[in-house]
Amino acid sequence: MTALRSVTSVDTRLREVVPDAAFRDLEPRYLEEPRGRYAGRDGRVIAPASTEEVAAIINVAADAHIPVVPYGGGTGLVGGQIAPDGIAPIILSLERMTQIREVFPLENAMVVEAGAILADVQAAAAEAGRLFPLSLASEGSARIGGLLSTNAGGINTLRYGNARDQVLGLEAVLPDGTIWNGLTRLRKNNTGYDLRHLLIGAEGTLGVITAAALRLQPRPVEEGTAFFVVPSPEAALDLLALAGERLGGGVQAFELIGRMGLAFLRETMPEVRLPFEEAPDWVVLIDLGLPAGQSQEAVLEGLFEAAVAAGIVSDGVIAQSEAQRAEFWAVRESIPEANRRIGSVSSHDISVPLGAIPDFIRRGDEAIARIGEFRINCFGHVGDGNLHYNVFPVPGRSRADHEAERALVKRAVHDLVDEMGGSVSAEHGIGRLKVEDLERYGDPGKLMAMRAIKAALDPAGIMNPGAVLREV
Repeated sequence: MTALRSVTSVDTRLREVVPDAAFRDLEPRYLEEPRGRYAGRDGRVIAPASTEEVAAIINVAADAHIPVVPYGGGTGLVGGQIAPDGIAPIILSLERMTQIREVFPLENAMVVEAGAILADVQAAAAEAGRLFPLSLASEGSARIGGLLSTNAGGINTLRYGNARDQVLGLEAVLPDGTIWNGLTRLRKNNTGYDLRHLLIGAEGTLGVITAAALRLQPRPVEEGTAFFVVPSPEAALDLLALAGERLGGGVQAFELIGRMGLAFLRETMPEVRLPFEEAPDWVVLIDLGLPAGQSQEAVLEGLFEAAVAAGIVSDGVIAQSEAQRAEFWAVRESIPEANRRIGSVSSHDISVPLGAIPDFIRRGDEAIARIGEFRINCFGHVGDGNLHYNVFPVPGRSRADHEAERALVKRAVHDLVDEMGGSVSAEHGIGRLKVEDLERYGDPGKLMAMRAIKAALDPAGIMNPGAVLREV
């Protein structure tokens, strides 16, 4: 990519189209990402306050062939929000576009701007007596635009689907500065290509999402949470099937946690209250959302008794209050922070068909053991096949000691995932971290189509260059 205008000229034009209030200092947070694998070098940070200002900025960037890197909450784990090389980009932050524009309780819909923080969207839905079900550990800082751009998953995917399943319509600015007004709240709209689903998951490479019409859900009247001890991942799948038979769509989340995850919490975050004095090999965290007329405690007790009778559960504890329920979820949501404090050699956000999960875990452990001595923390959203299979050094060693083996570990895990018909990116996206993985494991026909779409919509290659697809 070659800049066609001088820096002075670009800065002058940007000052002409957006007010001084939009310009931000280049703070370190705009150049960092949570795992520390990438660091930005430079850039202009601009935080527009409206879709029209976004369009004006992209018009200038398109004319000058200056890259644009959209920036949401900075919580992405694959480096999609960081430009580590190339021309200094415009870092387009959505932090000022935070309005909840309107809530439509009777329609189960709401319209929000892309900079709205997920927790604020959840609160606005709750105030209207509704539920916005997208939920994940970073919901206090992650912004809607980034979540949609990566098609985020989270804990409730089993019942409600990924981020794209929560969207009715979008407003976005395309790479030439054109505003697409697609904020429809319609459930049915068969009028040609669905640009909504093209932009969701594109990680800012095809345009900038500026607002979204989101799908809301009725709030469950009864909610309950329990830990069940299972002897193996196979038993966890049997428990999932049993819960589905007994409760239908009442299961909101179904999380598998291994002994190592609990050990990491005890080692690094002793303030987190664990549900068992001695960590079992495997536990399932199950969360229910039920309609009026059903007692969550009675339902969970019945499920526990049936699971014990079937020989797939040996112990369990049911949350007796909202405070205890929050404690249970704190265990699950604290595992990523415990992982960060330990320092992983290689982390893997993967998915495989549900029935393949036990075999993947067994074969994955064997493959890592052939490379060297490591600790493996396997946990995740087993209800939808998404595992976080992360590899760590043994006590006394650090991830820096294994830098030479990191690529071997990653390749072993991803080769196995591909062999078993899975995905090397279940919910975190491609970003810059997994561009080579997409090339290695992606379907050639799909890659050809993706490159053609990118070239057609963004011929100058200014939109988040180097993310998802390699720059050419």
